[in-house]
Amino acid sequence: MCGRFVQYRAAIDYLQALHSGLPLAAGLEPAPIARYNVAPHTRVLLIHADADGLRLEPVPWGYAPAWAQGPRARPPAINARVETLASSRFWREAWKSGRALVPADGWYEWQQNAAATGRKQPFFFRLKSGEPLFFPAIGRFPHGGAAAREGDGFALITRMSDGGMSAIHDRQPLVLGAEMARAWIDPQQTPAQAEEIALDRGLPTQAFEWYPIGLAVGNVHNEGAGLIQPMGPVNAG
Repeated sequence: MCGRFVQYRAAIDYLQALHSGLPLAAGLEPAPIARYNVAPHTRVLLIHADADGLRLEPVPWGYAPAWAQGPRARPPAINARVETLASSRFWREAWKSGRALVPADGWYEWQQNAAATGRKQPFFFRLKSGEPLFFPAIGRFPHGGAAAREGDGFALITRMSDGGMSAIHDRQPLVLGAEMARAWIDPQQTPAQAEEIALDRGLPTQAFEWYPIGLAVGNVHNEGAGLIQPMGPVNAG
């Protein structure tokens, strides 16, 4: 799964890594985002495309269709399983027109402590290249420069982990390279083509490295680059 990630660069850095030929539909904040502990149900920088070009804007992390909202409803979903995404009634509306990207620099997973102390060991995952990565997302967000609406939000897509990653957690966020990331948000992509990208075009385990970090990341109020400092050896896929 993915319940916490890192987004520390400036928006322009993510755009340059995406290598998109689309025009920018609105301006960008020049300062680094500097978020090392992005938590669910906060507003997160998201990339999507419309008729005017690319838009980068903050959208709440968490999504539910209109029929699943209300005072007695469960909290909005933060993850969507790739195995059932295209066929699930829950995601039907978002699947038609709600594809986006969340640019990031890595994510966290927690491993159950082998000593059975009840405390889980956090790990930080990133690309071996050190480049930004792109999480495909699905949800509802403003188009054409419209104002944000109640019910806007997104979820990250997850898949089964494999290789050494599976020893940390059985699921991981889907990550796309720049080419497939551009295709994912292309409005001309059919649902069938988008499903093929989600199921078969994610980056392999061999593209990543991961290592243990300190327990401070477990508190969502903690921030700063110190959260991703290695506390043990670096593992690679």
